[in-house]
Amino acid sequence: MSDEFYYGTGRRKSAVARTRLYKGNGRILVNDRPFEEYFPRPTLLAIVRQALVLAKLDGRVDVKVNVAGGGMTGQAEAVRHGISRALCSLDPELRGVLKKAGLLTRDSREKERKKYGQRGARARFQYSKR
Repeated sequence: MSDEFYYGTGRRKSAVARTRLYKGNGRILVNDRPFEEYFPRPTLLAIVRQALVLAKLDGRVDVKVNVAGGGMTGQAEAVRHGISRALCSLDPELRGVLKKAGLLTRDSREKERKKYGQRGARARFQYSKR
């Protein structure tokens, strides 16, 4: 990998992905492991590669990601968000394509907190009339 890189931070739920894009041949490393090894499901692999495929740079850039927090799906979507932001700094012309696909918008949905006097965020304790 070369010394010059493009940086992007991606977030989803409680997952944070710090992404670096290098000129290269298509290697994607997540926490110093190949992304095929890190993300077990094919859907997650497709999510991670989505921005690169859309930008037609799938085999031409190397990606190095440090991701922490959250679960597998949240981490994969945070990586996608980070890659999208880094691609915008690599080539500002890609912004329109990525924005139209919704990859630059941070998904702000979070887990709703559990309320007191209830079993969960919305679920109530079972009620017995008699």
